[in-house]
Amino acid sequence: MKALILAAGLGTRLAPFTAHTPKPLFTLHRRPVIDLTIAQLQQAGCAAIMVNTHHHHDQIETFLAGRAYGANVRTRQEAEILGTGGAIRNIADFWTDAPLLVINADIVSDIDLKCVYDYHLSHSCPVTMVMHDRAQFNTVAVDANDFVLGFDPVRPHPATARQMAFTGIHVLDRRVLDFLPPDGPAHIIDAYAEMLAAGEQIKALVVRNHYWQDIGTPASYKATAFDHMAPAAFAQAFGRTPTGAVLDQPIEGDGSDRHWHRLTADGHTLIMVDHGIRTCRDSRQEVDAFVDIGRHLHASGACVPAIYLHDTFSGLVFLEDLGACHLQQAAQALPPVAQEDLYRQVIDLWLHMALEGAHHFDTGWTYQSTHYSRELILERECHYFVEAFLKGCLGLNVCEETLSGEFEILAELALQNSVTGFMHRDLQSRNIMVQDKRIAFIDFQGGRLGPLQYDLASLLIDPYIALPETMQKRLAQYAAQALQRIAGVDPRYFLQGYDYCALTRNLQMLGAFAFLSRVKGKRRFEIYIPQAVATLQRRLNGPAGARLPRLAAMAAQIGQHLARITD
Repeated sequence: MKALILAAGLGTRLAPFTAHTPKPLFTLHRRPVIDLTIAQLQQAGCAAIMVNTHHHHDQIETFLAGRAYGANVRTRQEAEILGTGGAIRNIADFWTDAPLLVINADIVSDIDLKCVYDYHLSHSCPVTMVMHDRAQFNTVAVDANDFVLGFDPVRPHPATARQMAFTGIHVLDRRVLDFLPPDGPAHIIDAYAEMLAAGEQIKALVVRNHYWQDIGTPASYKATAFDHMAPAAFAQAFGRTPTGAVLDQPIEGDGSDRHWHRLTADGHTLIMVDHGIRTCRDSRQEVDAFVDIGRHLHASGACVPAIYLHDTFSGLVFLEDLGACHLQQAAQALPPVAQEDLYRQVIDLWLHMALEGAHHFDTGWTYQSTHYSRELILERECHYFVEAFLKGCLGLNVCEETLSGEFEILAELALQNSVTGFMHRDLQSRNIMVQDKRIAFIDFQGGRLGPLQYDLASLLIDPYIALPETMQKRLAQYAAQALQRIAGVDPRYFLQGYDYCALTRNLQMLGAFAFLSRVKGKRRFEIYIPQAVATLQRRLNGPAGARLPRLAAMAAQIGQHLARITD
């Protein structure tokens, strides 16, 4: 058996993703679709496979050259796209001795290709087209004896004929070449129509109870990736492939553009995070950091969800379900004493993650920046605060240069007494799960190396909870003393750094709340702005504000502005 995989297309329906990656290299559970197709062909006994290429031909050729297939796999580049018929004519020298099986590179199915080929050998028709019933694609007329009648869905046919869909799998004899033009692009369906007009017969092999998907659109590719991976994720997590369907329930996320789903099968649940199809082939993306950092933290013993399965091209990640209760909900349901005790437990587990997670941490896993740095503070916290919050949200006419000197001072002070470890960077109550007394951290993809004081500030000044200031101080002292016991850190220096990290975090929060509510349209975040402003004012009225008088004055102005708005 010889086969042709049609892989030259531009993949226009999958734009913009095909701008950087050809459709045959889109992955399902980290395997390119073309690799799965070749495996199917080999299993069917195919000895030689030709792949026609054009769009990003070099990527396909490089991938295939790096694989060791049992079959003889070759490529033939087309300088211009020749179409399905032109591609077949272009490899006429490849299949001189037996029928050729042709399959589109953008379909995923479990159709038995050996049975298809054997069926073709069992009759005398020059073509076998594998057909099935797919309402949205049913354009081919097939009679009661499984002969193809035509390809025009509006042309009248006998009452016994039914409209069916072509699967993209067919087997053909060399007689087909007589109906193709000698050069230039050509479509095989046009050739088949000419064959029917000339009195030739085309046989339909009608298949049922099979799996088949065309990955030619973003939606169909994502659906295929889910179908391919979800059962495997349950098998990986629970030791058995689900016997029934995997139920998919979307769940509300928070500030990011990712989509979250709770999957249920056979009484078990998993969480699936959809990061979206990869937008750039070579640069680091959020999904890469999520997987790499998450697996590292889990291996280090940190309380994070286990990642069972992932595919960083489709953006799908399947992980342990930690329930639906965030620290925000758990803490708000407790009296103050129990609330503080819960936070001490969180601090203990966070310190373990921060210290152990720093061991063997590869900064190449990060996707935003490798370290919490002066540049990051100035750009993504101070500048963010001015542009998104002061200007974008409040509409204040602020000259950032008047604050730039103090922003420089703040950045220096925030880093001056840094106790460096693994820094989560968004350690607030909605990124901490509480389930049956188990505490776990999620949303670690923004992690990097940086001051532990920043994460502690994220936890304690969190406006979702609004811990009393006295409790914040006790918990900060608790963390400082724990670090002294564990790592010999001087509590005084730790707390000095904490005071300034709390300010940089505060600026970042206000920028984020403004951006999410005004730019992203997630207005629910607006209600936390007054609490974050009050925290900023209180901190700048303390010792830290003495070195930042202009920022303190700006905080006072913000408070007055908000008061006028609310009045």
